[in-house]
Amino acid sequence: MNPVNIVIVLVIVVGSVILHELSHGLVAYLLGDQTAKDAGRLSFNPIKHIDPYMSILVPVILYMLNAPVFGGAKPVPINSYNLKWREWGMAIVAVAGPLTNFLIAFVSFLIGHFSGLLYGSGMAAFIFTELIFINLGFMLFNLIPIPPLDGSRVLYAIAPDGFRNLLASMERYGFILVYMLIFLFGEAFSHLMINGMNGILNFFYLIVGK
Repeated sequence: MNPVNIVIVLVIVVGSVILHELSHGLVAYLLGDQTAKDAGRLSFNPIKHIDPYMSILVPVILYMLNAPVFGGAKPVPINSYNLKWREWGMAIVAVAGPLTNFLIAFVSFLIGHFSGLLYGSGMAAFIFTELIFINLGFMLFNLIPIPPLDGSRVLYAIAPDGFRNLLASMERYGFILVYMLIFLFGEAFSHLMINGMNGILNFFYLIVGK
C-alpha cells in the first residue's frame, strides 16, 4: 500500500468531513440557531471537527481493505428548538451535509472530466477519483435513516409521532446499530454502497453526454 496514497486519502477525508459539518452549522445559523457558531464550529480548523476514530481510523482502514470509504466528524451541536420550521428546519440542516458531499463529488467530476485528468494513470487521476468516490461514500452513508445519521433527521420530519418516538429512543444507540449492521452484513453493505456510487457516477456521465 502506497503511503503517499494513504496521506492523500486522509487529506480528502478530513477536508470533506469538515465541509460536511460546516454546512450543517452554517445552514442552522441561517435558520436561526447560533449553537454551532457559539461553540466555535463555524471554522475550517480541523481540530474543531476531527474525530480520531471516524475521521481518520475508520476511513483509512476501509481504504486499505479496498472497501467503500466513509466516515464522519464530531457532530455539530444544533438546537432544533431555535430553528425555523422546527422539524423541517432540522431536515434542511441534515440534508446540507450530504448535499455538500454530492456537490464536491460533482464539481470534482466536472473538473476531472473536462480537463481529462480523471482519465490518466497518474496522481491527478487518483486524486480526482478519490475526491469523487469518497464524497459519494460520505453522502450515501450519512443518508442511512438511522439516528444520529442525517437520513434519520429527514425521516423524522415526515414520520408520524409514534415513529418519531422510536427514532428519538434510538438516538443514543444508533451508531452501535449502524456498526452492527456493517459488521454483520458488511459484504452486502459494501455492494450497496458501490452500486449506489456507480449509479450516481453514471448519472454524472449522462449529464456530460458520455
